[in-house]
Amino acid sequence: MHPTTDNAPGPAEMPPSRPTLLLSMGPGIADRLLDARHHTRLAALARTDPHLVAHDLTDPPPEVAAALAGAEVLLTCWGAPPLTGPVLDAAPRLRAVVHAAGSVKHHLTDACWERGIAVSSAADANALPVAEYTLAAILFANKRVLHSAHRYRGLRTRHDWHHELADAGNYRRTVGVIGASRIGRRVIELLRPFDLRVLLYDPYVTAADAARLGGRPVPLDALCADSDVVTVHAPQLPATRHLLGRRELALLPDGATLINTARGSLVDETALLPELVTGRLHAVLDVTDPELPPAGSPLYELPNVLLTPHVAGSLGTELHRLADHALNELERYAQGRPFTGPVRPEHLTHSA
Repeated sequence: MHPTTDNAPGPAEMPPSRPTLLLSMGPGIADRLLDARHHTRLAALARTDPHLVAHDLTDPPPEVAAALAGAEVLLTCWGAPPLTGPVLDAAPRLRAVVHAAGSVKHHLTDACWERGIAVSSAADANALPVAEYTLAAILFANKRVLHSAHRYRGLRTRHDWHHELADAGNYRRTVGVIGASRIGRRVIELLRPFDLRVLLYDPYVTAADAARLGGRPVPLDALCADSDVVTVHAPQLPATRHLLGRRELALLPDGATLINTARGSLVDETALLPELVTGRLHAVLDVTDPELPPAGSPLYELPNVLLTPHVAGSLGTELHRLADHALNELERYAQGRPFTGPVRPEHLTHSA
C-alpha cells in the first residue's frame, strides 16, 4: 500500500493503518528533532518504540535487529546508517523510508531502488532556512553592514557614513544565483519583493523556466562579471568541484560579495583567499573546504568575511519543521497516498 504513483488509492478507498516504524539516525538527533507533540502524533500514526533509535544497522544490538526485521517504514535523519543490501536483507518488510532532512545520498544505496522502496525527503522544508539565511546575507552585503559594523567598532566616533557608503544599498543591485536547486529557487522567490535584478546560471534550466522563476538566464562568466552578489546553490557533484575557480572569481567586480551555503568544494578556496586578503572581494561563507578551516586560516579574522559554522540549514526550532513534514508524509503513507516529497533515483544525478 506504499505510495508509488500519483494514482494511489485515497483514504476513502483504503482506510488508514498504523505501519510498524523504526527510527534510524545519528546519536542525539532524535531528541532534537522530535518534541512531545511529535511523539504523541508518531504514536497515533505508527507502531514504534520512540526511545529505540538505530545508529548502526550493520551489526545492530538484538533489540534493533528485531525492530528492523519487522519494520515497514524507516524514519531517518542526519547520520542514518547506509541501507546496504545486507541491511535490507535483514528488513524483509521494509516498504518506505521517510527522511526528515534533505539529501538521501548518504544512506540510500542502489539496493533500495532495486527493491522498489518508496522514499520521501524533507528537502523542500530544509531549503527554507537556507534561503532565509541567504536573503539576509544578500541584503546585508549590499548594505555593507559587515563593513560599517567593523569600521564603527574601530572609530567609535561620529563619521560621514553617507560619504563612505555612497555605493552601498539594495536598490537596483544585481544578484547572481548559481543553481536552480530547491534552495536556489526559494532564494529567487524570496527576492521578488525587492528592487533587485536576478541573474541565474543553471545549465539544466531553459530560458522559459528561468523566466517563470524570476531570473534571467546567463552563462556563468556573464553572471560573475555582472553581479554585485553571487550566491552558490549548486549540488556537490564531480562536475561542480571548483565551479568557481581563479578565472571566475577574477571576473567578479571589485567589492562584490560571494555567498556560499552549498558546499565548500564548489569554490576553489586557494583562489578565493587572495581575493579576500587583498580586500577586493567580500564573502559570506557558511561552508568551506575543508569544512573546518585550519586554526590559522585568515577566514576567521578578515574583516570582509562573515564565517559561520554550517548553520544556514535547519537548526534549533527549525528541526521541528522537518519533523512535521516527515510525520505528514508518514500519514500519507498510512493512508495509501503518494508522498509530497518523493525521491526517485533519476533525481539524484543532478541534485545534492
